[in-house]
Amino acid sequence: MAEVAHQETHGFQTEVKQLLHLMIHSLYSNKEIFLRELVSNAADAADKLRFKALENDSLYENDGDLCVKLSVDKEAGTITISDNGIGMSRDDVIANLGTIAKSGTADFFSKLSGDKAKDSQLIGQFGVGFYSAFIVADKVVVRTRAAGESADQGVEWISEGEGEFTVGDIEKAERGTEITLYLRDDEKEFADDWRLRSIISKYSDHISIPVRMWKAPVEEQDGPDGEKTPAQPGEWETVNKATALWTRDKSEISDEEYIEFYRHVSHDFAEPMSWAHNKVEGKTEYTSLLYIPSKAPFDLWNREQTHGLKLYVQRVFIMDDAEQFMPTYLRFVKGLLDSNDLPLNVSREILQDNKITQSLRTGCTKRVLQMLERMAKNDAEKYQSFWNEFGNVLKEGPAEDFSNKEKVAGLLRFASTHNDSSDQTVSLADYISRMKEGQDKIYYVTADSYQAAKNSPHLEIFRKKGIEVLLMGERIDEWLMQHLTEFDGKQLKSIARGDLDLDDLEDEESKKAHEEAEKQVEGVLERAKSALGDKVIDVKFTHRLTDSPAVIVADDNGMTTQMMKLMEAAGQPVPEVKYHFELNPEHQLVKLLADVQDETVFKSWTEVLFDQAALSEQGSLKDPATFVRNLNGLLMSLSK
Repeated sequence: MAEVAHQETHGFQTEVKQLLHLMIHSLYSNKEIFLRELVSNAADAADKLRFKALENDSLYENDGDLCVKLSVDKEAGTITISDNGIGMSRDDVIANLGTIAKSGTADFFSKLSGDKAKDSQLIGQFGVGFYSAFIVADKVVVRTRAAGESADQGVEWISEGEGEFTVGDIEKAERGTEITLYLRDDEKEFADDWRLRSIISKYSDHISIPVRMWKAPVEEQDGPDGEKTPAQPGEWETVNKATALWTRDKSEISDEEYIEFYRHVSHDFAEPMSWAHNKVEGKTEYTSLLYIPSKAPFDLWNREQTHGLKLYVQRVFIMDDAEQFMPTYLRFVKGLLDSNDLPLNVSREILQDNKITQSLRTGCTKRVLQMLERMAKNDAEKYQSFWNEFGNVLKEGPAEDFSNKEKVAGLLRFASTHNDSSDQTVSLADYISRMKEGQDKIYYVTADSYQAAKNSPHLEIFRKKGIEVLLMGERIDEWLMQHLTEFDGKQLKSIARGDLDLDDLEDEESKKAHEEAEKQVEGVLERAKSALGDKVIDVKFTHRLTDSPAVIVADDNGMTTQMMKLMEAAGQPVPEVKYHFELNPEHQLVKLLADVQDETVFKSWTEVLFDQAALSEQGSLKDPATFVRNLNGLLMSLSK
């Protein structure tokens, strides 16, 4: 055993302690995944060395045969996984094996409930990597040296998975990392050569780095015909196919292999919802293997978190999370891209402004949208499951990707007055198929919640006429509708904005009734305008209401209440916004208002109606005290 110097003990980051607690207390029924995670990490280390060695060949240290080795000591109850990849320095070890460097980690752990089944699924979305060793081991020893460093720069890390770990300096002749797992008494089944071979063939066949296990020597034996069978020396035997899965023909790859490869690239424990494997030849040559996860990762809404595809150039790994090949609204897509046209020394900076990159991005985006279109057309239930996980991310599409705006719009789903449910199941194509004769617009309303949208006074006339309205209660919806103004030649129109122009859907009898109602309360508009002064743009009659006396309506090009709230939430200055105040001449309160002769009482009534309309639209008032005072005064006068 190498002598250990400069030994220090460190405490784990709080989130690591929580994660280890879950590992140690047997969170998983499928414990063998620890080997998949550790072999996957070892293969990544080899990929990273291969990439760095493109610029500095000496990092190979005269050993370019990159591989992962697996050995078992049945008597000692240990498994050792070693690689000759990039290795780690002392600082790397403390950072990588003592903390979880993911934004939003604390928030993620706060969601764990103690329910093992649910927590297992959540942890699967999080990805546990190295820490999965503690599913089966009560002690883990890591010995590593970074490529290019001298032998005395080796590092040893030891932990029993409790609250701390120790780090010390050691001599290590070979570069790379060696992890020894001291198996728990009840996990000794894994200290078996054939058990490990079957796990490797199940989970790691697709890894392009060879995974080798020691094959014991065979002594000379007598054959069945009296012939001698020659002795065979012990050797390291490759136990996986060791060919990059994406380079193989689609017809040769089973669904199980695709699923395991997804788990390798995503570190997700669940199966993917769908995938697309394509080889493209022509102007640009590349292979893409793109997956849609079945569950959203915990950091989906963290804009600082890197999202992207694994990038290979001519089967050489270049980088993780290459975000340039997928628009932000498709950041949930996992997978890889292998290009024949990009240079091997490509950097993130070169990728930013590169015609090949743009072509690859266009191709990958098209593949994903086609995959989603097929899913929506052929398996509505599966697509609904996708929408429930990723719908709000997809809503970013029309603003970000003008060239695919119509395609993305076709994939959007909304709640609607057609169904009495908050489930977002209605597509724009569904809406158009149910439009009334003479209707030429797609109507929608945005609000703080589905409930607020469903009960909006703006809906009253639409309910009366049986016209469907899309109900949007998500924070992102108002922003989406700023960019989505048309679909399939039909204009999308907010029912809380400007004139509705429903005349084409009115019969002559209704028009006459409206004119008669307005005549009965003649003069009320001018008086209300005078009472409210510059609080409003204008006061006018409306026939969009059936049950409510009044409503406030944004200008056609003005800022809606929802947009104001969006800007306030983003910390942006919000300009003073004025509305049109619209009165329902057929409502009893408006008729009462018209009969009030005392201008002071008239002003109080008008302000109460205005504040009521504002409260219904905005959910709050700037000056609630004045509203309460006015209302109490009117109630008092009515009680006399």
